[in-house]
Amino acid sequence: MNPTAVAYDAALRPLTAVLQAVPHDAWDRPSPCADWTARQVVAHLVDTQRDLLTRHGHDLGPAPDLADPAVGLQQHAERVLALVSRPDVSDVAYDGFFGPTTVGATLVQFYVWDMVVHRWDVARATGGDEALSADELDRVEAGADSFGDALHMDGICGPALPTAPGADRQVQLLARLGRDASAAAVRG
Repeated sequence: MNPTAVAYDAALRPLTAVLQAVPHDAWDRPSPCADWTARQVVAHLVDTQRDLLTRHGHDLGPAPDLADPAVGLQQHAERVLALVSRPDVSDVAYDGFFGPTTVGATLVQFYVWDMVVHRWDVARATGGDEALSADELDRVEAGADSFGDALHMDGICGPALPTAPGADRQVQLLARLGRDASAAAVRG
């Protein structure tokens, strides 16, 4: 696999584990993303990745059925991995929001980042494993840094939230993304 596929797969594995552990009756619980349920968070991941790839001329086939979001995301991800493993897909250059880039670089910079952040959102909404590894926290922080002021544009992340003194790195980083990861804010 090329670096794009490796990064995607690395984010997919823990996301899949969280989604597979969601109780059937928990998918429609509210998520930390305003006005979105856990199911809608998964739909967002699928829809935005499909949009990126179809805008660059790649057919992913029919959208997956998200009646079971874990199964639907897995079907979608298999198609994405098959496509982005090909250099004729991942290495295609274009002018992106932040300037010249490639489809693979965009997928890694934003969409893999999104998979990590939204994994936490689904876990928080459904009572799943919310822990992000040190490597994932590094990825989220680097992504947030790279977005600059665009991080808090409408539709990206909400305004940064304050944290309690001594809050751990994950709580502080998620607060930067507009998410209350404190124990007092537990949902599910």
